[in-house]
Amino acid sequence: MMKPVTTLKFSESGVRGVVGEGLTPRLVAELGQAFGLYLGGGRIIVGRDTRPTGNMFELALTSGLLAAGCEVVHIGIVPTPTIQYTVTHSGASGAVAITASHNPAEWNALKFIGGNGMFLDPGEAQELFELYNQGNLPCREEKDFRRVQRWTGVFDEHASKIVSVLDVERIRKRCFRVAVDCCNGVGALYSAEFLRSLGCEVFAINDQPDGVFRRPPEPVAANLSELCEVVRLQKCDIGFAQDPDGDRLTVVTEKGEALNCHYTVALAVDQVLDNGDPGPVVVNVQTSRLLEAITGSCGCRLIYAKVGEINVVEKMIENDAWIGGEGNCGGVIYRRVHPGRDSFVAMGLILERLAFSQRPLSALIAEFPGVCNLSARFDVPPLPARNIIGIFARRYAEFEPLTFDGLRFDLPEGRVLMRSSNTEPIMRLNVESSTREAAEALLERFRGEIEAELARGAKTDDGARK
Repeated sequence: MMKPVTTLKFSESGVRGVVGEGLTPRLVAELGQAFGLYLGGGRIIVGRDTRPTGNMFELALTSGLLAAGCEVVHIGIVPTPTIQYTVTHSGASGAVAITASHNPAEWNALKFIGGNGMFLDPGEAQELFELYNQGNLPCREEKDFRRVQRWTGVFDEHASKIVSVLDVERIRKRCFRVAVDCCNGVGALYSAEFLRSLGCEVFAINDQPDGVFRRPPEPVAANLSELCEVVRLQKCDIGFAQDPDGDRLTVVTEKGEALNCHYTVALAVDQVLDNGDPGPVVVNVQTSRLLEAITGSCGCRLIYAKVGEINVVEKMIENDAWIGGEGNCGGVIYRRVHPGRDSFVAMGLILERLAFSQRPLSALIAEFPGVCNLSARFDVPPLPARNIIGIFARRYAEFEPLTFDGLRFDLPEGRVLMRSSNTEPIMRLNVESSTREAAEALLERFRGEIEAELARGAKTDDGARK
């Protein structure tokens, strides 16, 4: 009996898996063919991050797209937001980003992008996967095969658009000293020069673009000790940490303190609203209550969306919001540049915030309400996770929980969120409170309650089998 592939994940975030175990060249070629047929052919942009397996999957993907009659354009190793920007400004039918983003090095993935520069929504992704699952997809005749092109310099156009929405002269006058941790990803090719274009003196680390990650690729505070040390030693005004494909960002203060990634979105939103944008602001349900304080002080409406970039973007478009994001991953979305998470936009807006404030970053952070976010993860597949979430929805019904994406409710002690991951076969528990002590107590309480339900479910399953 064939062992099921538990690491292969299909969702609106794309298809990702461990290379060789779940994600293979054959699978990638077949998905490429399905995507090309789904779009009806046309020009398809293909870009990737620095992972060593990226070239293999680029070739496999290209063969599938050609089989579907597509014209393929390779734009090389570029940030995922650059791929999205290029689609909308080239008239392409769509794009595929070959990147597993913040996942460990043994993973890779395909992210499917429509002609609007946005990831496929859940309904579109389902249609694509249904087409793929039909199998035996038709291959074009020889006369219908189209060429493969290679474009260079596409990041320069993306960067020019970012610069056009910033007060660049004000930023340049400050001559900021900036440290940046590129995680040996796409930022290693672009981040230092982008920051220098804003007048910064740059101290880059992990800036070899070889895809051999010298730190865990998720840019969370626990992984950024080297960056914090560089900020302190070089007396930098700020530090930035990216993930391998350049859509997530975490910030380090001038004191060498790595901030929770929720502050990335908070700082960017604060700058855009302070600069005159009336809102509304859209963030996902996993974003810190910091955003409620920021929007509340401006009399601005805050709208919540499901977790997942496409869910936030669609809600932004629906409500005519220009700024928003996903605080849980430090993903800033500024539609005046393009409709997607973008660490380069985030760096620009946060530097603009510092330039306008004339104060150090730590002083700006001190003005925000105190919050502490903590999380735990459980190896629970989606269906059992849904059952557990249902149990807790009934148990805490009196607190009027939000249930459109997992379960979120506010207790006097703080906020609790439980939901299945879009990118891994796990369930996450997130808590937030005003102090670390309170957050730790809340985390332990609900970790214990979840583990008790998991144990109870395991006993039930054993009994059913007997």
